[in-house]
Amino acid sequence: MEEITDALLKLSRVTTTEMKHVAVDLSSLVKAAADDLVQSDPGRQVEFTIARDISVSGDPAMLRVMIGNLLRNAWKYTGKKESAKIEFGNTRVDNETVYFVRDNGAGFDLDCADKLFIPFQRLHSHADFPGFGIGLTTVQRIVQRHGGRIWAEGEATKGATFFFTL
Repeated sequence: MEEITDALLKLSRVTTTEMKHVAVDLSSLVKAAADDLVQSDPGRQVEFTIARDISVSGDPAMLRVMIGNLLRNAWKYTGKKESAKIEFGNTRVDNETVYFVRDNGAGFDLDCADKLFIPFQRLHSHADFPGFGIGLTTVQRIVQRHGGRIWAEGEATKGATFFFTL
């Protein structure tokens, strides 16, 4: 119960904290989050591909939380893969920069994608993948506070990609 309360408090802070807008090196945030994950479980074999020199204007603390949640999500759902891969990059879609975090993990049924960002909604059992269903909700709120949007594509057993704009 204490962990759920802590998660809800963090979610609340994301929506009420005053924002700063400065140049933020997203590539560096991704690299730091990836290094933290590897350090937390050095026995895991995960191939990270991180695009270089991707910078945005935004709140550094919030973007750090956002990137951390997206990478922890990918880390968790690739946990049963022998050759796990997690990628961060960007692309142009309709004259807009779109950023993404992609993995080759458990994926999800695309028909359930609307549940991904709803608090406490989970697409996988807690026994298979622990968590509370707050991380992606937090990511969505941070993206929205930055004037962006987030969406996901995936296929069961073939991985997921989370796309976002800022």
